[in-house]
Amino acid sequence: MAKSNYVPLFETKQVKGRLLFRCIAASIFLGICFIVMYRVMFFPVGGKAERWTWIGLFLSELWFCFYWFLTTVSRWNSVYRLPYIQRLSQRFEKELPGIDIFVCTTDPLIKPPSMVVNTVLSVMAYDYPPEKLSIYLSDDGGSDLTFYAMLEAANFSKTWLPFCKKFRVEPTSPEAYFRTASEPLSDAVNVKDWLSVKKLYEETIMRIETSIKLNRIPNHIHKQHKEFREWDFVLSKHDHQTILQILIDGRDSNAVDIEGNPLPTLVYLAREKRPQHHHHFKAGSMNALLELHGLDAIGGPCYNGSGCFHRREALCGKKYEKNYKVDWKKVSDTKADESASFLEETCKVLASCTFEHNTTWGKEMGLIYGFLVEDIITGLNIQCKGWKSMYLSPERDGFLGVAPITLLQTLVQHKRWMDGHLQVFLSRYCPLLYGYKKIPLKLRLAYCPYNLWAANCLATLYIVVVPCLCLLKGISLFPKISSPWVFPFAYVAFVHRAYSLNEFLWCGGTFRGWCNDQRMWLFNRTTAYFFALFETILKLLGYSQLNFVVTAKVADKEALKRYDGELIEFGATSPMFDILATLAMLNLFGTFGALKKVILDVDEDLQVLDKFGLQILLCFVLVTINLPVYQALFFRNDNGKMPSSVTYKSIIFAMLACTATMY
Repeated sequence: MAKSNYVPLFETKQVKGRLLFRCIAASIFLGICFIVMYRVMFFPVGGKAERWTWIGLFLSELWFCFYWFLTTVSRWNSVYRLPYIQRLSQRFEKELPGIDIFVCTTDPLIKPPSMVVNTVLSVMAYDYPPEKLSIYLSDDGGSDLTFYAMLEAANFSKTWLPFCKKFRVEPTSPEAYFRTASEPLSDAVNVKDWLSVKKLYEETIMRIETSIKLNRIPNHIHKQHKEFREWDFVLSKHDHQTILQILIDGRDSNAVDIEGNPLPTLVYLAREKRPQHHHHFKAGSMNALLELHGLDAIGGPCYNGSGCFHRREALCGKKYEKNYKVDWKKVSDTKADESASFLEETCKVLASCTFEHNTTWGKEMGLIYGFLVEDIITGLNIQCKGWKSMYLSPERDGFLGVAPITLLQTLVQHKRWMDGHLQVFLSRYCPLLYGYKKIPLKLRLAYCPYNLWAANCLATLYIVVVPCLCLLKGISLFPKISSPWVFPFAYVAFVHRAYSLNEFLWCGGTFRGWCNDQRMWLFNRTTAYFFALFETILKLLGYSQLNFVVTAKVADKEALKRYDGELIEFGATSPMFDILATLAMLNLFGTFGALKKVILDVDEDLQVLDKFGLQILLCFVLVTINLPVYQALFFRNDNGKMPSSVTYKSIIFAMLACTATMY
């Protein structure tokens, strides 16, 4: 092909509005400079309390400025990729590489097998040559119930995959598709096929959910499949041998769907677990699968756990070389002649507890061990070996995960993430040091906003607590409303949030969604981030150990109903809720105290409002953000409300803090 006729497989374009972003960032930086000048020039010379609260607020503002700088650096040269899938298919259809897709699950009571089945079926239906597609399910719970669900998925896939091609199904998850799609009315034959597949899917899910409720596999199924004999030797989910089953062997000419088309390979794996051996949580599962199969403009985005594809060489520890080139056709044509049963037995050793001993797995190869966020540290390790990453954001979301629906589960999940990120920053893998001379400075800085998420808690707690108490005490921390120095504070706060809202709307969100996002930003920083920071410090001092908490992906019907109605689900006692409720009550009392002062000051030309205007506004904003908390404390009667004990404790703690401040 002549070079002049060469058509690229993708284009790289600058993000629209980049100039506007830079102008706004420059103006915010100018406003920050004026704020710093104000803090230095008007440092109080009065009482001790005034000086120390001023210093604390100044340090908090400096921290937010520093964090804003880190986030701005990573967005300064934003680009996006525009792929041309059809060109790839036309040019390299016969030379496309084999792809391994890893799906992880755990306890079937926490992550329902029906959900796992839908995930597996959706990736099996990818628009990719099925003979080059392999799906591996890693079951960290080692459950025969999950294995049974995979048997059902393998059987249903023979009908589902041709159905997806015939009806051009989107999304390819059966649950998501049948929940939103309507039956075709134009063709009686199509209607019959559509209803038949839907009925078959519902029967499949019913059998799976029935086995979950009974907590056992039906006897006739158990006798029909000899693979279930493996569970006769399982002592518990924490103590069992390697269980490896090739459910669909893509090499087998008989592995076809109902129309005779080849099926992707489907493998079930429950790696060996023994009490005396550390299993390294999810990273260990991923490495067992790897062993089984052998931020764009500044160096590439970070690896954030899912929704991504790796070159096998990069993930297995190979360093990038400039003359690196792979003959995909040669790799794809490589065949293994062994039978499925032979491969199952010989590969079990790769998922054993002792296989990785005295090897570089978990250190230089595969996912890195020793961290709660194995994704971030692994991505950093890959990039430091010369590999680059690219971010693709298609118009239709490539894959959607299931998030926790209760606030406590969300906070616990964020605490684990923040704990892991801070652990990375304080380790030898700190991007600023580990990436020195390996990756660009901008990319090293781009990791820091993730790693330092937890550190935001101290400055946020100070902003939430101290201005409110100082308002009751009569200590002013901000310029008067009548002073020209009020403009830098107002400009930075307003423009920064306004641009955030604009971005949220531009990405397809709503104003209400943005408000909820700001609410969760505050809730996380004052609770989950604080506990993550505290636990990380304890670990550094040797008083705590690495703890991986799996968040549940199942909830009762009433909780789901409240979730769909956009009601925050509290409904449990937790130290996090104690903090959340106490801070909400503290700002409510502060707002009432401020309003009392303003009302009593009417005859004095509103001097109180002039002096404390920004502090009153801050308290009012915090009260507005906490409206769902007040609703859960005092007005809700459902099971998702705040427990009474949390309500009583928050009122007592807030009143004690206010009383101690005033007297």
